[in-house]
Amino acid sequence: MAMVAFAANSVLCRMALREAAIDPATFSVVRFLSGAVTLMAVAVRWQRPSWPLAGSWKAAMVLALYALPFALSYRELSAGTGALIMFGCVQVVMIVAALGSGERPHVMQWAGLGLALAGLVTLVFPGLTAPSPIAAALMTIAGVSWGLYTLFGRVAADPLLETTGNFVRAIPLIALAGFAPLPRIHVEPGGVLFAVASGALATGLGYVAWYAALRGLSALRASVVQLAVPLLAAIGGVLLLTETITLRLVLSTVLVLGGIAMAIVGGRASEPVTRS
Repeated sequence: MAMVAFAANSVLCRMALREAAIDPATFSVVRFLSGAVTLMAVAVRWQRPSWPLAGSWKAAMVLALYALPFALSYRELSAGTGALIMFGCVQVVMIVAALGSGERPHVMQWAGLGLALAGLVTLVFPGLTAPSPIAAALMTIAGVSWGLYTLFGRVAADPLLETTGNFVRAIPLIALAGFAPLPRIHVEPGGVLFAVASGALATGLGYVAWYAALRGLSALRASVVQLAVPLLAAIGGVLLLTETITLRLVLSTVLVLGGIAMAIVGGRASEPVTRS
C-alpha cells in the first residue's frame, strides 16, 4: 500500500509541476497541509492525540529537507534522471545504516539489490539526460533526507501519531524555506487539486502505511522494496497518462520485482547480527 501511494504521489507531482499548474513552494505547502489535516482527522477518529503532538522537530526538519528540494528539482530533471539520483541516494543511506547497525546481508540479498537496480536502470536509461548540477544537488538532498526519515520511521512507537506530529511541524519549515526567497507564486485550481490529492492520500496515508510496515523490515529490505516506486509510477503513467506499454517496461517489472523477492527471501537465510 505504501509503495503504491508513493508512486501515485510521484505521478501527481509530475502532473502538477510539469504542466506548470502550481509553483513548487506552494505545491509543497499545500501538499503537507492537506496531509496534516487528513492525518489529524484520522488520529482524532481512531486515537486521542495528546499535546504536545508526538513526533519530533528533528524528524520534521528531515521531512522538510525532502519535500521542498524534491518539488524544486522536478522542474528541471527528467523523470528517469531524477529517479536514479533519488533512489540511488536512498540505497546508499540505508545500506550504510544497515551495515553500521550490525546487519550482515546474505549474498542473495546483495544479488537481489543488484538485480532490482539493474531493472530500474533498464526502465529509465533511454530517457536519461545530463542533469542540471543544481537540480541534481537538490534531488540528492531529497534522497538522503528521505533515507534518513525512513530510518527514523523504523523505531516509531506509534506510526499514525508520530507521522501526524511530524507533518504539522514540517509545514512552517517548508513555508519558511519555500517563500523566504520570494519566489514567483503561480496557482491554478488544477494544481491545488493535485497538491491536495498528493498530500491527503498519497503522502499522508501512504506514510502511515510505510511507518507501520517498517517495524517488520530490516534496513536493507526497506531500501530494496522502495525500488518498486519508479516502476509503479511508470505503470501508473500507462494507466493514467495514456503512456504505452513497452518491452522495456515489462523487462524492468520482471527484474525489479524479482530482485525485491530475492532480497526478502534472502534475508531469511541468515538472521542479522545485532550489537548488544
